[in-house]
Order: sequence, then C-alpha cells, then structure tokens
Amino acid sequence: MQPFPDRFVERMQAWLGPEAEIFLRALAGPYRTGLRVNTLKIDPEAFRARSPFPLSPVPWCPEGFVIEDPEARPGLHPYHAAGLYYLQDPSAMAAAVLLDPQPGEWVLDLAAAPGGKTTHIAARMRNTGVLVANEIQPRRATILALNVERLGVTHAILTNESPQRLADRWEGLFDRVLVDAPCSGEGMFARDPEAIRAWSVDRVRRSAALQKAILFEAARMVRPGGWLLYATCTFAPEENEGVVDAFLKAHPDFDLVDPPRPPAFDRGRPEWVEGGDPRLTRAVRLWPHRGPGHGHFYALFRRDGEERPHRPKPESDLPGRARRALEAFWGETMARPLPDHGLILREDQIYWTPMAPALWRGLRVLRPGWWLGRLRKDRFEPDHALAMALRPEEVHQALDLALADPRVAAYLRGYPLEGLWKNGWVLIALEGFPLGWARAERGRLKNLYPRHLRAIGWWEVEAG
Repeated sequence: MQPFPDRFVERMQAWLGPEAEIFLRALAGPYRTGLRVNTLKIDPEAFRARSPFPLSPVPWCPEGFVIEDPEARPGLHPYHAAGLYYLQDPSAMAAAVLLDPQPGEWVLDLAAAPGGKTTHIAARMRNTGVLVANEIQPRRATILALNVERLGVTHAILTNESPQRLADRWEGLFDRVLVDAPCSGEGMFARDPEAIRAWSVDRVRRSAALQKAILFEAARMVRPGGWLLYATCTFAPEENEGVVDAFLKAHPDFDLVDPPRPPAFDRGRPEWVEGGDPRLTRAVRLWPHRGPGHGHFYALFRRDGEERPHRPKPESDLPGRARRALEAFWGETMARPLPDHGLILREDQIYWTPMAPALWRGLRVLRPGWWLGRLRKDRFEPDHALAMALRPEEVHQALDLALADPRVAAYLRGYPLEGLWKNGWVLIALEGFPLGWARAERGRLKNLYPRHLRAIGWWEVEAG
C-alpha cells in the first residue's frame, strides 16, 4: 500500500496526538469486508444461520456484520445475486440507523450511488412510503439502479438532478433527507489508492465549499419537524465540524441532535474549528481504530415545527392497450393482486410509481418507481426488477433451486434449463429468493437472466 501524504499525517497527528499512530495503522488496513443483510428478503439471524462466511456483528447495526474470512469472495456467491445482502463498510451502515426512516414516510437520499445507504433506508421503510434516490452522475446512477433492483426495492424513484433543481421543486416535502456528501475520501484510503493520490489540503477545502452548498439546498426540502442527516467518509474538520458549524449559524430553525451512542460513536470536536459551536459535540465520529469500518462523520439535525405537506396519492394512468397487455400477463403469471393505483406508461415501459407524476414530471427521472416491464406491441414482457421483488408463491410457475443444485450456476451464466412446464413465464428462485425470469417454451426454459449481470465484477463498486 502506498504511504499516506505527509501533510495528511501531520494534520492527524496534530489533532489526535498520541492516538494518531494507532489510527494510522488501522486506516492502512487490512480492509475488512462488511455485509449488511437485506431485511426486505431475510431476517439477519436467519441469514447468519445459513451464511457461507464466518460473521461477527456490527455493534451499531443489527443487520450488519463483518466477514471474518479474508479469503471469502461474497460478491461471487449466488446469495449475492439473489439480493440477500449488500457489501458495505460498517461505518456506512450507521447512516440509516441514525436517520431512522419509518414505514410510510417520504425520504430523500440526495447523493445515493452506489446504493448502500439507499437500499438500507428502503429496508427500514419496509418498501412503503416514498424513497427518492438521487445521483447527479449518470454513470453512477446506473450502478444505483442495479443495486436497487437486485435488493428488491419497489418504492424508490431514481433521479439524476442537481440539488438546487430538486429543492426548487420539492420545498418542504420530505420527512427525512440524507446528504452523503462528496468528500476528500480519507476514510477510503485502505481500499482505494486513488483516494490517496488525489488527496490534498486544497481538495479538502474545495470539498467543504461544495458540501455547504449541497447541505443548504437539502435543508430546503426538509418539512417542518423533519430530520436531516449529513454524512461524510472523511476525517477533515473543514468538511465535518466546519460545514456543520456554518450550517447551524445560517439555519436557526435547525438544531443538532445528540443521538444514542454505542461505545464506538465518538463525539464531534468543536475545538478543531475556529469559533466552533459547542453543540458540535453532538455530532458522531467513527474511527477505524475504535470499531469495525474505516471511518465516517455524521451530524443529525431536526427542523423546528410539525407541519406535514399535502401529498397526493398517485392514480393509475395506463392507456387501454397497455392495461390489457399488463392484465393478461398478470392473470397468466401472477398469484398476487395487480396494484390498484400508480400504474403508468413511460415510452414503452410500465412502472408502479409511489409518487403522483405531477410532483416529478419535468425532472430528470431515470426510474419513476418499480419497473414492471415493457410493452411489446400488444404484449407485456416482465423486467428483471419485477422478478427480484417477488416470492415463488406469488407466481403460478416457479423453479425453486437448492444452493447445491448445478442449475443455479447454469442459470446465472445464462444457459437454458430443461423442464416440463406450461408455456409462459417462470420465476427462477434460490431457496425461496428470486434470481430472475425464464420463459417456458416447448419443454425447455429459455434463460432470461440479464446479460449485463452475467459478467463478473460489477458489484465491486459497493461499499457506500
């Protein structure tokens, strides 16, 4: 591993004193992989009982674990393809715990890719309410969409917008907003050599200026009485206490909350910024030498008041041809009711949206909700995202495979499967958890596992 920048080391020694040496050793690694169980699909203890990897718990996250085998390759396991877990740094798991989203609420994740915090929030919301996951970089937004569908999230709207455009449209709309701000990335040094090469004091200062601008826009979208969580994966006080201090001075209607503190949750350091507000001690610092994970900073705010905005329920708006095709598929394939609201057609794609289209129309929306499938002339073809949020008992035909069955690997590699099936759509599952679709035709199952998922390696971007 390349050495840390001299100026970074000097700064940390000045702030941490004798503690700096153990901090720097911990930050250098080795990197320990975190695994967060996807509670939309399986209970944490049920997963732990079947886990192919030795696990130890993350103290602040009941669904979070550390993989104790450094040789394990959890991203290649079929359970990963089935969406049973997300690989995430334990420090990042604290975000959804601190934000504490509730079922039925409206929540915004303003910088959502690659999707770790988004999918954690969705699981805590139990796939209810409205979750907007925004990512301003189009390429990263694609990764976000892949993770949202793999984990079976159905109530998320994926947007590709600037914070200002969203704030201009959605003033005071959300119960809770997460700002996982772009930062200098000091907490990523152990697993990202590029973060070390790119670091400089100037970058720290530029990041702090950007973070203030984003946080100020985010505050506009928090309803009175709502919650705002600011997060970074860096240790620089300019980007942490400094940003929070500036925010408190400019927003007297927000207060900094002092959350419950497991032993690893250190306090913020007001003495590290000039004229720091004493309330900065209520912030949370996670250090790599004090617990699992490679470090985060969190500040949780509560806005004064209790006003809840009017939020219209989305109506279905499907043209007759599209509705007939969807209803035909649903009757032949599905053993669960068709949603009675929120069905929309966007070009040739049919979605279920949790938010009235009038609220998002005109914004850059990548996915306005759960992507059910496409309209092909007068025929409906289901999407992979539909499959990944189902259970075998919710369809008329399912092939549920045991982990040791060689057909699991064959399916994930795109090979056809044999079987005597009634012509139509078949859900392929692994021990009760969906993997994707197949199409029964003339005594065999045509493999419809997406081609872009057959290549190994795309999930390695996880950790956020």
